[in-house]
Formats: sequence, structure tokens, C-alpha cells
Amino acid sequence: MSLPDGVSLILAPNPSPMTLSGTNTYLVRGSAGCVVIDPGPEIEIHLRLVADEAKRLGGALAILITHGHPDHVEGAARLRELTGAPVLAWSRDGSPVADLTLPDGPSISLGDRAVRAIYTPGHRYDHLCFLLEDAERDTGAIFAGDLIAGAGTVVIAPPEGDLNDYLASLHRLLALEPRLLLPGHGPAREDARALLEGYIAHREDRERQLLSALSVEPVAVPVLVKRIYTDVPASMHPVAAYSTLAGLIKLEREERVIRLVAEDGDEDPFPISAHSPLALEGVVGRPDGLLARWRLV
Repeated sequence: MSLPDGVSLILAPNPSPMTLSGTNTYLVRGSAGCVVIDPGPEIEIHLRLVADEAKRLGGALAILITHGHPDHVEGAARLRELTGAPVLAWSRDGSPVADLTLPDGPSISLGDRAVRAIYTPGHRYDHLCFLLEDAERDTGAIFAGDLIAGAGTVVIAPPEGDLNDYLASLHRLLALEPRLLLPGHGPAREDARALLEGYIAHREDRERQLLSALSVEPVAVPVLVKRIYTDVPASMHPVAAYSTLAGLIKLEREERVIRLVAEDGDEDPFPISAHSPLALEGVVGRPDGLLARWRLV
């Protein structure tokens, strides 16, 4: 993986269909110490490696959280014990472990460089990216959390995820003209503009598929998933169902589709078990609209 000078990566040992090879924990070194971005899951051997690396880099000044999904924030309290560094996140509602909340815009100084918080909701309501600011070396690097992935796409799971917000966040990152995206999962991407534009185009393609699938009769999400996600393994259909629902909610707000009441006796075809991909992502329960039928206006 191509990393800017002074940036270290420690990969958490939590591979899964949602986390790819695992959660990326980044450490950014400056003259005054370092910050940790996303401590990852509560796996002791991983957190001790992160704490040891932080000590080698001059000590941890802060633990920064991109968003409150367990695979990113679960280990924060233990890493705070190991390093003494405070935990900073968008909100305590999203990350109850946070010592301080971090709004959009401020920079966390590392001495000769800084990282700036950028509010980028969509994948989750509390999502932050972090821009590496370095006057001497203009890296153009953004730590992107789960706004993008090094491979594939990311799930938008209502109600915590919102497709309108997600698309706005992608456009916001595009406007910053990054040269390097450092995702929470998967390899760094030097094709930042092409990747962001591709993500936007992918969501637009899915929207066209949704509208086409609804053109004949009212359809429920499980049927839409089977019709649209023909190239996706059935094991990932629960994930696709949530992203499909996010697309329908966007169209509903635009008054292009209407939600109909679910039929009596409908059962959830995609229950979330403790070991399902969605449970690993921190998604629980069934959001309103997953079993409803939808039709065009």
C-alpha cells in the first residue's frame, strides 16, 4: 500500500465480507507526536501493536474515530487505557466512548503537520474523513473511513445511512481534489478522482435499475434485490437490500416513488443473525420500508 511519509498502517485481524482484509488503523506522525485514526475492533494483540507503534512515534496525542461502527471504534476505550490519549469523534451518540466531540472543520495539530476533520455523513450519520495537512509536503491525502473502500462499494443502511447525504459527501471530497484516498478497508487508492466519480456513477446506475424494475408493478425490496443484484452472491443480498432501501427512500423524498403498506403476514427474508455481514457492520433490526411494496408515482 502506498502511504504518505510519516503514516503507518496496522491491519486489524478481522477479515470478513464487509471489512475485506480487515480494518485499517492508521497512525500519523508529526513533530509533537502522533494521532491514531480508527483503533479498530477490541482485539488485544492488535491494540497493543498500535500502542507500541504510537509510543515509537512520540506518543499518541489523540485517537480519532471516522464513525461509530464496531469494526472502527470498538477498541477505542482499551487503546485509551494503553496510550492515555483522548478519543475524538463526531458525537457521543455515535461513539459513546468519545471524550470530546469533533465538529466539521477543525484541525488537530501534530506540530509540523495536522489532520483536519471533514464531516461526510451518508454511510453513517456520524461519519468523518480526515485531510492530512502538511505545508512542506502537499500529499493531497484523505483518510476516508467507510465513505469509500479500497475495493468494491460500501453499504448504505437506513436509518443510520442516508443516500442523499452519501452522494453529497462524495461530491464534497471531489471538490477537495484529493490525490490519495486511504480507506478504512482495502488498499490506498491513487486514482482518487476516478474512484469518487465511479462511486457516484454506480449509485446513478442503481437508481436507473430501480426505476426500471418498478415500471411494471409495485415491488417489495426482496424482489428488487433478486432482479437487480444478479451478479452478487445470495449471501450478500441482505446487504444489497439495505442499499436498495436507501435508494428507494431517496426517490421517495424526490416524490418519484410511493411506499405502499406491507401485506399482512410478510416475514423478513433477510433476518440479521449475530454473524451476518450486517451485524458485523453494526446494523441491527429492520428499518421501516424493507417489507413495503414500492411503485412509481
